[in-house]
Amino acid sequence: MLVSIDKRGSISLPSTVRKDLGLVPGTFLDLTILDGGNLSLTPVAVFPTVRLSDTGLAKLGEARRSGVEQMPDWLRKEMADAATDPD
Repeated sequence: MLVSIDKRGSISLPSTVRKDLGLVPGTFLDLTILDGGNLSLTPVAVFPTVRLSDTGLAKLGEARRSGVEQMPDWLRKEMADAATDPD
């Protein structure tokens, strides 16, 4: 399938490809350069992250230790996985 690059460096994926792969506006694609200069585009899911300061993490830890839970399961899971990002 032949596609061209426009003056902004963008390419358009034909509608049949987008439809077959379930790609919709806002879909994120990971671009990988393979051996020989081949390109690979892989759809990826991007989830927003919450960044907490050390004070926020301390409050979160206090809330966890309190044993009082009235939050949905998905939020408890997110809180369990929360940590500081050194970068």
